[in-house]
Amino acid sequence: MKAWFVYRGTGEPHDGIARLPAPPPWRTFTGGPPLPRIIEEPLDGHRAARARTYLSDNSTVELVNAAVYLRRPLLVTGLPGTGKSSLAHAVAAELQLGPVLYWPVSSRSTLGDGLYRYDALGRVEDSSVTGGRRKTSSGTADIGRYLRLGPLGTALLPYDVPRVLLIDEIDKSDVDLPNDLLNVMEEGEFEIPELSRIAYSTPRVEVQTHDPARTAEIADGLVRCRQFPITIMTSNGERDFPAAFLRRCVRLDLAQPDGTRLAHIVRSHLGPDAADQADDLVSRFLARRERGELATDQLLNAVYLTQHAARERGGDREHLADIVLRHLSDST
Repeated sequence: MKAWFVYRGTGEPHDGIARLPAPPPWRTFTGGPPLPRIIEEPLDGHRAARARTYLSDNSTVELVNAAVYLRRPLLVTGLPGTGKSSLAHAVAAELQLGPVLYWPVSSRSTLGDGLYRYDALGRVEDSSVTGGRRKTSSGTADIGRYLRLGPLGTALLPYDVPRVLLIDEIDKSDVDLPNDLLNVMEEGEFEIPELSRIAYSTPRVEVQTHDPARTAEIADGLVRCRQFPITIMTSNGERDFPAAFLRRCVRLDLAQPDGTRLAHIVRSHLGPDAADQADDLVSRFLARRERGELATDQLLNAVYLTQHAARERGGDREHLADIVLRHLSDST
């Protein structure tokens, strides 16, 4: 382990984020006043397992730390099942940075989806029901009740330590989204026009955030970060990105795990007993992967299924493994 690492990849929680040096001058942000670190309740079973069992190799740890030091997004490319999304949960849990802010991207996603949503229709309907009687002390309608920051918008609030933001499968986005992200990622801020227009009369408005049951106060309609979020963007490699977008990212290419790493993954997720009995399934998985695309979680499914169904209920081990080790392109 190298001394400069903030993220160590061990899975053991620590306060290494406190040792992070000041950002480069061109990545210094001045949002404020600072919001305190969100202390997360103990992780539930699913998220805890993803964070605890993720195995980072030396290259992954180095590139995560490079992105954290430089305050740049980390673009993680790899086939399905290589652990791209789990990396975000592992970083957040180890550095104790609160829950991951998750933005799943589709072909219909826009920058606005990540920043905030304004329920104008709900505001109009409520106003008609109350006869316009719901007012703030300044006389302006309580617009904050109808604004909710998205995962990106919440990540850009002025926290005193960075949040972890997962922008998942950005390669599935519309062609314009990566370019639309550039200005927000460079400036670390964005404007909410609905609030800017009333800033003269209501300079501070409390809005909902992406974190359940949490709110934040927005001043003058501007959200500006203090600590650039640890941003992990995943891609399955299904498209190319503009050069202007790529030069602003630290890039990590995750290779498919080899036999040794697969054995470690099985042991980490399912325990030593399962790993000791899984050598034949790892070999079977590797042989089938040479002929078509398979994801690592299919191997875990096969090991678990054969460990229990074959042993306890007399199922055929090879047949059970083949049920779940179907190539991803096999639609029959």
